[in-house]
Formats: sequence, C-alpha cells, structure tokens
Amino acid sequence: MTSPPFQNHYAKLPDRFYARVDPAKVPTPEWIRVNEALAGELGLDLEWLKSGEGLAMLSGNTMPEGAEPIAQAYAGHQFGGWVPQLGDGRAILLGEVKHEDGSPRDLQLKGSGRTPFSRGGDGKAPLGPVLREYIVSEAMAALGVPTTRALAAVTTGESVYREEALPGAVLTRVAASHIRVGTFQFFYAREDVEGLKTLADFVIDRHYPEVGESEARYEALLKAVIRRQASLIARWMNLGFIHGVMNTDNMTISGETIDFGPCAFMDEFHPETVFSSIDRQGRYAWINQPVAGNWNLARFAETLLPLLSDDREKAVGIAEGFLHEFEELFNDAYFDGFAEKLGLRGEAGTTRPFVEKTLGFMAESSLDFTQFFTALTRYARDENVSHLPEPFSASPGSEEWLSEWKGLAGDEEETLSRMKAANPVLIPRNHRVEEAIQAGMKGEYSVFHRLVEALSDPFTERGEFEDLEAPPAPGEKVTATFCGT
Repeated sequence: MTSPPFQNHYAKLPDRFYARVDPAKVPTPEWIRVNEALAGELGLDLEWLKSGEGLAMLSGNTMPEGAEPIAQAYAGHQFGGWVPQLGDGRAILLGEVKHEDGSPRDLQLKGSGRTPFSRGGDGKAPLGPVLREYIVSEAMAALGVPTTRALAAVTTGESVYREEALPGAVLTRVAASHIRVGTFQFFYAREDVEGLKTLADFVIDRHYPEVGESEARYEALLKAVIRRQASLIARWMNLGFIHGVMNTDNMTISGETIDFGPCAFMDEFHPETVFSSIDRQGRYAWINQPVAGNWNLARFAETLLPLLSDDREKAVGIAEGFLHEFEELFNDAYFDGFAEKLGLRGEAGTTRPFVEKTLGFMAESSLDFTQFFTALTRYARDENVSHLPEPFSASPGSEEWLSEWKGLAGDEEETLSRMKAANPVLIPRNHRVEEAIQAGMKGEYSVFHRLVEALSDPFTERGEFEDLEAPPAPGEKVTATFCGT
C-alpha cells in the first residue's frame, strides 16, 4: 500500500501567494464515503486510501510524504462589494496528483481548521455542507459540467458551532486548480505586476498550454478564459442550475464550477428564481448568471491590463474587444444547448425564437424544468401523450406548441438520440439533498449513499431510482439554500 505521490507546484511560487499551515487535528475521524471511481482516475492506491493511514490524511491528522499544505491567498468582489483579502479560510491545499489524462489535480481539505485567512472564523465545516458539496459536485460531473470533484467525506468526531452545535466533517475536494479571478485581483490590487505575471504564466502552463507559444500570450489567456466561462454558464442554465454565489473569488480560471454552498437546481421554472439566502437582491438569479459572469470577467480583464500593454489606453481597448465577444459565445452555447434538449437541428434564426417561446411557455405554465424535458424525451420515443405532465396538457397553447415542435424536430431517431443525451432523468433535487443531509445529521448515511449512486448515471432510466425523479410535494419544497460558513 502506498500513499499519494504528491507534488505541489503552487507551493514553489513566492511566499506572498500563500501561507504555509498544517490542518487541525481532529479527535475521532470516521468514514462517510470514498469516491472509488475518482480515486482510480487519479491513480491512487484505493487500499491505502481506505486504510487508517488514508483516513488520517483525509481528516488532516497526518501529512504523507510530498504533501506541502498551504492556504492560498486571494481577494474578490462579493455581491459587487470589494474585499481586498479573502483567501482559504477553511481549506488547505495538500498538493497535486496526476489524473489518468496526464494533467495535475489539486487535493484540498475543506473544513480543516483555521488559517491566516480565516478572518475570525474557526475554519471548520459542519456535516451538512460537506454532504451537499459531495452530492452536487459529483452530480455535476456526471451531468457533463466542468466542476470540482469530491474524493472523500469524513466526520471528525467534534462539534462545530454555528447557531447550534453541529457534527463536524471534512471534504476532500479535487480540482484542476483552485486559482480564481480573485487570485489575480489580489495581486492587481497591490500593484504587484511581477506577481500577476508569475500567476498568469503559471495558469497558462497549467491550464492553457496551447496559448503558451503565442506572441500575445496574455491576450490569448483572456480570450480562452472568457470562452470557457461562457460555455460553463450556458451549461448551468441548460440544466436549470443556479450557482447562488457567483462572486469573483468563486469563479475559477480553469472554467470549473466551484463552491456548492447556496446553489440549487430549479423545480418549477421561473427565470428570476433565487435560492441563496444571502442573495437578497437577486444578483445571481438564474436569468442573471450570464450578466454576473461577464461582470466577473471584466474584473479579470482589469487585472491583466498591465500585461496586455504598457499603454493603458491600448490595454483597455484590447480587453474590451475580447469582453464584447462574451455575449455571442454565451448565446451560441446557451441556444445550442436548449436546441439539443428539444431535439432541434436547424438554423439559429428558426431554433432560437422557438427556444425563447418554449421557455416563456414553461414559465407561464409553472412547468417543472427537468420533468418537462424528460417527459418530452419520452414522448419523442413513442408519442404517448400520457408521458407529458398534467400542467403541460392543461396549459392553453400546449397543442399548438407541440405541433410546432414536431415540425421543427425533424428525423425521429436523430431527435430522440440528441434529447436523451441532453436531458437527465435525475438531478440533485433540493428536497432530496436536504433529506440526505437530515438523515446524515442523525448518523444515517444510506439516503446519502443511495442518492450519490443514483446521480452517478443521471441520463439512464433505472426503475430502482424512479422515486427520485419526482418534483417535491408542496410540503417538501426547499425555498432557500445556505452558505457553508
């Protein structure tokens, strides 16, 4: 049995990029779950990982050879308000391991104790947010969304105090990296051009090697990050996902989804839907996510100005030119995604108006987002009207809409194939996630394990998980989700 072959290239950067800190020891760690499939992708020795030594590492009690635990420094705009220093206040990066595709992956412990960036907090994680992040991040991966992953979840045997005493836990998060827009903002705010260049070069080498040989490498970096974020946000919206806290410190430069605190998937479709308890103005509502993403990218572009040109006016012009491309990139990905969900293949001038009409119809009729597309996929399979949900059939205009859809869908076999690949049968519905959390708080994890297993293959109809497809009953609806801190 062997421990992970760690490296930590970020720890080789100058000291101002991070703080060296050891995870806090915990009294009696116990397993909740190890992600065996992900461990295999990372080439980890599963026998070691599930041993007492593995448990000790994943709870923060011991550090294996090669690990260099650090807390990364970053800043950020939170709901539009500038915070000059944030940083990893409850997460510690252990190091990197190699994915089977040859690229490095960060292993980070969340809930592992205080760091110099904790700002008075305890750096711990209650059990609920750990279970939530495990469920939702792994579901996102199975849904084909770029995302951080969950390698393991363990309890710590100690209480974490929020409004009440809660069981403590630690999540092992895996990411291509944990570099954010806010990481660049940290150096830009301090007028540290050398730090910005070092960070940008690190990012290019790690995430965008294809732009490394470009004469205008920092322009190419900006364009590449804009492209990935436009695609990511469109993918969220195609699934009815609302991030909930799209602050600049929660936008990764790699283009992965990060931070699953106050996020949620919509049940009934309404574009202005907000779940986050701290988003009181609806800044990050479903419909506002591309606007928020573009705003964040503008903040990223600002940080690159010193690298784009010595002439600030020229640098601003370069950045603005690339930022103007976001809307087109996003719209292409967004409408193409919905066209796939509807099984349409045709010119944008035809499909886009129908997508907009469909979303308007869904909102007016209060149709369940996921259930509507799943039902339409089943209807495309055999044209059995009973598959369609009752709110759809009872809605004025449903027959006219269905007739227009049939006219646009074209070849039945090709239509069905596209729809099955684009429309999940299962999503991590809020009430099911909450059910798993509440059971876990009582020490019962079977609900959690079953939900994780079901969501590992969300596009396949499986009878044993049919009950997890249903929208919540009125008394089961979750109307607010909360940040893990």
